[in-house]
Amino acid sequence: MRPFLVGKDNKLTTDNAAFRPRLSYLSRADQKKIFEAALHVLGKTGMMLMHDGARQLLRAAGCRAAADSPVTLPSDLVHRALESAPSSISIYDRPGNPAMELAGRNAYYGTGSDLIYSIESEKMARHHCSLTDVALAARVGDALPNIDFIMSFAHPHDIQPDRAYLESFQCMAENSSKPIVNTAESRADLSQIWEIARILRGSESALREKPYWIHYAEPISPLKHPFQSVDKLLFCAETGSPVIYSPAPIAGSTAPMSIAGHVVQGLAECFFGLVIHQLAAPGAPFLMGMGPAVLDMVTGQCSYNAPEYLMAYMAMVEMSLYFDLPNWGYAGTSDSQIPDEQATFEAGLLSFMASTAGSNLNHNVGYLDFGRTGSLEMMVILDEVIDQIRRMQLGIPVNADTLGLEAIEEAGRSGNFLTHPHTLKHLRPTQWRPKLISRLGQDKWQARGEMSLLDRARIRLNEIKAEHQPVPIEAAKLAEIRDLVARFKA
Repeated sequence: MRPFLVGKDNKLTTDNAAFRPRLSYLSRADQKKIFEAALHVLGKTGMMLMHDGARQLLRAAGCRAAADSPVTLPSDLVHRALESAPSSISIYDRPGNPAMELAGRNAYYGTGSDLIYSIESEKMARHHCSLTDVALAARVGDALPNIDFIMSFAHPHDIQPDRAYLESFQCMAENSSKPIVNTAESRADLSQIWEIARILRGSESALREKPYWIHYAEPISPLKHPFQSVDKLLFCAETGSPVIYSPAPIAGSTAPMSIAGHVVQGLAECFFGLVIHQLAAPGAPFLMGMGPAVLDMVTGQCSYNAPEYLMAYMAMVEMSLYFDLPNWGYAGTSDSQIPDEQATFEAGLLSFMASTAGSNLNHNVGYLDFGRTGSLEMMVILDEVIDQIRRMQLGIPVNADTLGLEAIEEAGRSGNFLTHPHTLKHLRPTQWRPKLISRLGQDKWQARGEMSLLDRARIRLNEIKAEHQPVPIEAAKLAEIRDLVARFKA
């Protein structure tokens, strides 16, 4: 059995001995207790399963899986699934270049999906999202160097519901060459999304070898696994497509109010899907996760940024490291309705915590308004925030050169390090340079228009809109994709 150890460190620095800051809420004893409690839920309480094919898989594996009754899983089946699921998933961009290694403490960032509204900062007015918003968000994400993957950002209200996910995927593929995390309604449109990826990669075997997209699916809390969610999970297992199976239990509403209980239920719901997935295709790529929403009992809103949300999220990241499984995470979100000071603080804090905890695939950059509204200006701001976080995550190399003893001896006596060769040598590798964050003094800031961070982000966004063009899809492949999408009927 694979030992449940903290995952492999990623190589973010030329000095691999450098200590990188880490964040932890759970002791090893706490992690073990949470796992044992999740096994209790799976083995004693059970889950409702609405997919006969998955039920047959579980029954054949020795589970108690009578129709119309909760399905329970013996602990050895969970352990077997944890053993067979890979600890590392390699993801490639559209041209086939390595893009993300989902493993250990590697942290990547991307946009979120299916927002109802988008807000423009100049007038602080929001509008219903359309396919145009999907295209624009993909193009902006493609231009931002610290956005590692693309999600739809918007749920297009101008597209028929049964076609919305497929057309959004096509739109993302045409407007960005970065990897895609997608959503789908059912196996029907998901299979067509897979066909698009196969066309782009050239063959089914090439797509298996170099995955381009990751599917996001989730059960329904508490303890329910609907047909469509499980059917999409099984499709991904069959095709070797990476899949996220992440419940979104709401503390105080569809999950226990206590943080530990919240995490136990989320872990159990996720692992129920993991067992089905690994029974269907042992070794198929799987990402664990949990969306630990918190119901504010005063306002009735589900918060993305309450302290209890942040702690439950961190606990789930720690559990993924405990099992050495890639995880699905969150970053760059705010409960504010507009891109303001609250939004920058909340989104920046969450992004820093995700990286420092070692969360792998962190989505929702640019989300506002409890996950209903998106801001492209916030995407631009957070690209800079993430860049600074990544600089800090490089750690502090300590060696004979960086200790600077010779420089201290030579320049310290004169009182001037400004012209010393040691300063010149270490200036660029050491100092991070902002592009949006201001370091101007008062006079220069006034001379340049007294602009706020949001003003500067809006200027950068407009530059991207005017200038950035993604790498185009080959004409023959693009024509085949467009024909496939045009002929799709759910």
